[in-house]
Amino acid sequence: MIQIKPKLKSEVSNEIKELEKETILNLEYSKAPNTIRAYQSDFSDFCLFCSKNGFRSIPTEPKIVSLYLTHLSTNEAKMSTLKRRLVSIGVIHKLKGHYLDTKHPSIIENIMGIKRRKGSIQKSKKPMLISSLKKVINVIDEQNKEEIKKFRDRSIILIGFSGGFRRNEIVSLDYDDLGFVPEGVKIDIRRSKTDQFGEGSVKALPYFDNPKYCPVLSLKKWISVSEINSGSLFRRFLKGSKLSEKRLTDQTVALLIKHYLQLAGIDSRHYSGHSLRSGFATSAAEAGAEERNIMAMTGHKSTEMVRRYIKEANLFKNNALNKIKF
Repeated sequence: MIQIKPKLKSEVSNEIKELEKETILNLEYSKAPNTIRAYQSDFSDFCLFCSKNGFRSIPTEPKIVSLYLTHLSTNEAKMSTLKRRLVSIGVIHKLKGHYLDTKHPSIIENIMGIKRRKGSIQKSKKPMLISSLKKVINVIDEQNKEEIKKFRDRSIILIGFSGGFRRNEIVSLDYDDLGFVPEGVKIDIRRSKTDQFGEGSVKALPYFDNPKYCPVLSLKKWISVSEINSGSLFRRFLKGSKLSEKRLTDQTVALLIKHYLQLAGIDSRHYSGHSLRSGFATSAAEAGAEERNIMAMTGHKSTEMVRRYIKEANLFKNNALNKIKF
C-alpha cells in the first residue's frame, strides 16, 4: 500500500502564498492594461484626498468614499467622473485583496442626492459631422507641406470617421491588418476596449463615390508614398518628412483633429478624439442606418450610447413642430 507523506505546514503555507500571487496576477490580467492604468490614475486622486485628510486609502470604508465623492461634486466634477472614480476605487481594492462595499447606502444615497441636486445632463464633445469632415479634409489638402504628411493626416481622419474607430484602435493598426479587396478594404481589429480577450473583429470600408473623401483611396496613397510594408501603419515623423518606426499615440489623433478644425475655422474646444467615432454614428443615424448596423461598425456592445446618437440625429428629423404649418 502506497503511503502519502503529509505536507509540512510550512510547505502548505508557501504553496498558498504562490497561489495567492498567481490569483492576483489573474485578477490584473482580467482587465486590459489601458483599463488598469485608468483605474490606477483615478485611485491616485483618491489617495491624495485621503492623505490630505488623514484617512487610510486602502483598505478604506464606505463613509470615506462617500466624503470623497462629495468632495468631487463640490469641485464641479461630472456625474460620469464620480461613477468612474467609484468603480476604480472598488476595482483596486479587489486587485489588492480587499473588500469594499461600493453599493453601501452611504455611497449610493449620496450619489443619488448629488444627482438630484446638481442634475446629470452631460455636456459631451461634439461629433464631427460630414460638413465639418469635408472642411477638415479640404484644409489638409490646401496645406503647404509635403504630400507624405498630408496623406498620413487625412488618412487617419478619414479612417477614424469611416470606421467609427476609437483613437487607440487607429494608432494600433499595423500594415498586416489591412486586406484590400475589389469592394474596398477589410481591417482586422485585433483588440479593442470592448474585446478584452482579443477575439478580434473585422471592419469593412467600401470605396466612396467621391474619391476626394474616400478613406480607401487615401489609405492606398498613404501606403504608397510612405513605402510602409510592415509594422505600425501610422507613425511619427522625425525632422522634416523622414518617417520613423515609432507608432503614433492616441493623444496625437486628438491633437490632429483639433489642429485642423482650427485651421478650418471651427472652434476646436467642443471636439475631441472621440468626435470621429461619434460623428460616424450620428451621421449614419441621420442617413437612416439601422441601430444594429451602426453597432456592427463601432463595436458597441450596449445599445445605450448608440441610441443617444440616434436620438441626437433625429432631433429635427422627427420634430413634432415640422407638422405645424405657419
